[in-house]
Amino acid sequence: MLHEAVEGLAIRSGGRYADLTFGGGGHSAEILKQIGPDGTLIAFDQDEDALNNRLDDDRFLLVQANFRFAKNFLKLYKRLPLDGMLADLGVSSYQIDEASRGFSTRFDAPLDMRMNQASNLTAAQIINQYPKENLRRVFRQFGEITNAHVLAARICQIRHHDLINTTGKLIEVLKTLTPPNRINKYAAQVFQALRIEVNEEMTALKDVLAQSVSLLKPGGRLVVISYHSLEDRLVKNFLRSGNDEGKVEKDFFGNIQAPFRPVNRKPIVPSALEIKENPRSRSAKLRIAERLEV
Repeated sequence: MLHEAVEGLAIRSGGRYADLTFGGGGHSAEILKQIGPDGTLIAFDQDEDALNNRLDDDRFLLVQANFRFAKNFLKLYKRLPLDGMLADLGVSSYQIDEASRGFSTRFDAPLDMRMNQASNLTAAQIINQYPKENLRRVFRQFGEITNAHVLAARICQIRHHDLINTTGKLIEVLKTLTPPNRINKYAAQVFQALRIEVNEEMTALKDVLAQSVSLLKPGGRLVVISYHSLEDRLVKNFLRSGNDEGKVEKDFFGNIQAPFRPVNRKPIVPSALEIKENPRSRSAKLRIAERLEV
């Protein structure tokens, strides 16, 4: 949904924009086509490998940092206020396809899953060092796994004799806990939970959503593509109410007090053709909102 996402920014020539998840640079390249000679674009990515995709353009700046620190860098580089922010959440195609990163269930690789390779916590450390109750929390909260307690207990039992330090070893454990026809979905849920915990993804998302209120000028657009229900629920709640819980506050006259106006009441989803060409897009949901006057 590259074009739908960029279109959602309602780009104006000479505006200031931020691509919070640079990745392969596809969104940034499209934004640069539309901002005119006086427009500026600042992009963020914590993955050092993303720097290899840097765009050669005087209007463009790429910062190697998690987007949760966007406010600090936008102030530093005097890019405020913004006319639009775009975030394409989750793991990038490059990270999935690079076996050594440990994000994919398709390869037998070290249990890593760090988006920022300079950070300390890895998926292997979670699996082999977290207490059983902490493991259960991660699997239940971030993977929405119904037998999280059983999974945590089995991992603790096995790691006592043999460390689970590769994706292959972990999948072998998972195969003992779910029917063969469900192993792919089950493994995806477990990997998602570990990845979110390793990279503190939900905390980072909450941080940048809260910052967006002060980063965008009135009329500025916030565009977010999410890939699982945890992300989408958080984004939906925030755009609707201005808080994580989705608790709507009203003034004396019954008017909703929220910093954003959702542009699309229902999320935009990929077309059948896009899903056919890019199966990884099948779970994507695009939400767009406009910053209101306060």
